[in-house]
Amino acid sequence: MEMELEQSKKDQEPGRPTWSKQIEFTLAGIGCAVGLGNVWRFPYLCYRSGGGAFLIPYLLMLLVLGIPLLYMELILGQYMRKGPVHALAKACPLLKGVGLATVAISFIMCTYYNIIITWALYYLFSSFQSPLPWQSCNNTWNTANCSDRVVPNTSMHSSTASQQFFNYRMLERTGGVEESGSLRWELFLLLILAWILVYLCIFKGVKSTGKVVYFTALFPYIILLALLINNVQLPGALEGIRFYIVPNWEKLLEVEVWANAAAQIFNSIGIGFGSLMAMSSYNNFNNNILKDTLAIAITNSLTSILAGFVIFSAFGYMSHLQNIPVSDLAVDGPGLVFVVYPQAFVTMPVAPLWAVLFFIMLLCLGLDSQFAMVEVMVTTLMDAFGGPLLIFFRQKELVVLAVCSAAFLLGIPHVMQVGIYVFQLMDHYTAIVSVMFLAFFEVAALCGFYGPSMMHGISNLSQLPSFNGVRRLMANVEEMGGRRPNIFFRVCWMFVAPLLITVILVFTIIQFKPARYEEYVYPPWAQGIGWVIAMASIIWIPLGALHTLWVLPGSFTERLLMSITPYSLENDKSKVPYYLERGADTLPNIAVIRSFDVLSDKTNIQTNL
Repeated sequence: MEMELEQSKKDQEPGRPTWSKQIEFTLAGIGCAVGLGNVWRFPYLCYRSGGGAFLIPYLLMLLVLGIPLLYMELILGQYMRKGPVHALAKACPLLKGVGLATVAISFIMCTYYNIIITWALYYLFSSFQSPLPWQSCNNTWNTANCSDRVVPNTSMHSSTASQQFFNYRMLERTGGVEESGSLRWELFLLLILAWILVYLCIFKGVKSTGKVVYFTALFPYIILLALLINNVQLPGALEGIRFYIVPNWEKLLEVEVWANAAAQIFNSIGIGFGSLMAMSSYNNFNNNILKDTLAIAITNSLTSILAGFVIFSAFGYMSHLQNIPVSDLAVDGPGLVFVVYPQAFVTMPVAPLWAVLFFIMLLCLGLDSQFAMVEVMVTTLMDAFGGPLLIFFRQKELVVLAVCSAAFLLGIPHVMQVGIYVFQLMDHYTAIVSVMFLAFFEVAALCGFYGPSMMHGISNLSQLPSFNGVRRLMANVEEMGGRRPNIFFRVCWMFVAPLLITVILVFTIIQFKPARYEEYVYPPWAQGIGWVIAMASIIWIPLGALHTLWVLPGSFTERLLMSITPYSLENDKSKVPYYLERGADTLPNIAVIRSFDVLSDKTNIQTNL
């Protein structure tokens, strides 16, 4: 019987590739989680939230939100051996749209996230000269209001040399989203180069990705350490570090600080994007997923903290040059990477060298996250249409090329002169609005509904056990050869994570502000397009639920019960794994096979839909 059970595990998907070495998945997961957000979003939120006061809620949210939810996603991906769409459709058919939404949001983000890599390439190639082109105002693109250094209380009519390089040299931006301008051919060619790099990283699937991550995941740490060693020797650096680690206790009384900390953990690790779930589906079935979870989550946060020391030591140096407090520096979110930090390079010894190293680091950080998002789309397509796609394209490498080409074409508006406005609009409505909705419904699907119902004698909704999904997740871990998750994870899955995500979602809705770029306010029609972009991912959740209830047979109550029963959408009931038939709390040595209730058939039109 044990041999039969082992064979059943192997038969889940015999042709699915796996990582050559398990360390490759760990490094790929770290590379996916560690991205540009660690370098600019975390230091910016920390700066805006009073320095050290932000670290306290940040570390607390890592413990009770980040690690448990990442563990939950990796368990499902490894156990189901599928990408997010099919894994969530099997776990909770009613909320299968969450899986579709994760793929949609990952694909939307990969179309514009690669623009940051394009900008990093532009700055990288511009750094091979001395003096650096953003060092002075004596350039053709500078205006009469250009200033050679950041000064306090700068008016909206003056800007620094680095700001003007970013806006008027690289972007050549127009006055607003109403003016499209022309194509920036330099950025267009660099966008092609960026997608070529992404394609070369993933065209062989996990086999090529596993080799690339040895460099892209580890090299940024070498540069971060080198930058830290250099920065701490600069005058004023200790003042910046002191601002970073000494809490402003009054800030802890602000709800926004706690909400920002939770949101940063959530966005930084990438929960709800489907990338890590897709990657974990290529693990060996018996892999110890808890070790990978801890390695990815802790390394991600340590990287943010390390980047904080690098950035805040540079802030201290800049405050020393300007003779103003660190708290008075003019620091904005995305501009931290391409405006503020490059401004700090110009007065460092061997400035071009540090600029080159910094933008190579940005390139590595961006590539890791980018090919993870593309891999979500590729995995989903191969899971759903692998046979027909391989018949049409002949090779999987051409499928990957088609996905990259489609994303490249959708990214072209970002390399026009209006590109920065398009980029800001998409990022605002995708990264802020959509992600929180996905998280809420994903937790509801896996912590609440993922588990047996009709097959265990439940005939009405009132008999459904509480926290059924948590018990099933624990059983999954044991099934894969691991130890049953302890009380900490059970409490987080049952109470803490659902409560926190609900609070963050409500806070996001209440505090929502329309998109804007610097002083520019988007017109109403542009805001409407932003909501269309947001709905492009969110809409799949209700559509998926309606489709599930439509195709299932029986009365409405029977459909609803089956819609929260794992594998109820499987046409071939022989494909339902033996482990689904077991109780949520026990794992007997013999698989008990029970028959499914025979319900009335659907009409042809309902089935074909």
